[in-house]
Amino acid sequence: MMMIKAQKGERERERDKAVEAFQICRSHNNRRQSERERGMSATFTVSAGVRIPTSLLRQRRGSGRWHRLSTRAASELELEVCVKASTTVPDRLGDCPFTQRVLLTLEEKHLPYQMKFVDLSNKPHWFLQISPQGKVPLLKLEEKWLADSDVITQALEQKYPQPPLTTPPHKASVGSNIFSTFIAFLKSKDPSDATQQALLSELTSFNEYLKDNGPFINGDTISAADLSLAPKLYHMEIALGHYKNWSVPESLSYLNNYMKTIFSRESFVKTRALHEDVIAGWRPKVMS
Repeated sequence: MMMIKAQKGERERERDKAVEAFQICRSHNNRRQSERERGMSATFTVSAGVRIPTSLLRQRRGSGRWHRLSTRAASELELEVCVKASTTVPDRLGDCPFTQRVLLTLEEKHLPYQMKFVDLSNKPHWFLQISPQGKVPLLKLEEKWLADSDVITQALEQKYPQPPLTTPPHKASVGSNIFSTFIAFLKSKDPSDATQQALLSELTSFNEYLKDNGPFINGDTISAADLSLAPKLYHMEIALGHYKNWSVPESLSYLNNYMKTIFSRESFVKTRALHEDVIAGWRPKVMS
């Protein structure tokens, strides 16, 4: 038994070294667009002491996105993530903002991962076995399935601290009331119930915060708080534009610039839901 545990621990350490090497390689490759177009050299030698052959790594030409190979070594590097499947296009990511938060964290940390698409309207047996509540996201880490985006992102930060994404505690709750006020306004059928004003008040407060502390919540660098808030702002923009013909006022210039900056970030573009899925996802709440 002790030998089995030792072997498992050794495999886990080797995997961590390989993932660290993968992170370094990917970060290096993102900074070297010209190399990405020409193709990488045969191997990278990295500080972790691990050499990763090019045969384990592959990119779609010009996309910068990493894809799984059929080799066992490559697949063992990947973290498995259960995500909501699109309801409008087969084999595409669905519209869950909490799932996007996890995927953004993986992207910003340059961690390899594999998505498992789950039809939440017809949940498969294998999914219910690992998620009795039938919710996403789920992430497999150290042979355990973790639920809840808060738990998952904290675990990723602890296990893979580089690059750091931690938001200082006194800034972590900035903008945290925007999502609930957005939902209240979206569901409202009474124009005089002040839900629109409540949302506008929260957005104005956040705009003023960015004016004094931006461009991101933690200043010049993106952090976990941004990765949590940005998907919710994306849903807000699409859903309110469609169902309420409402948009963020131009006068909130710092907020508008914040949204534009994050929404155009490579990690966000890779992990965002289709507009059609966001609209379809919020329809039950609007119609209820």
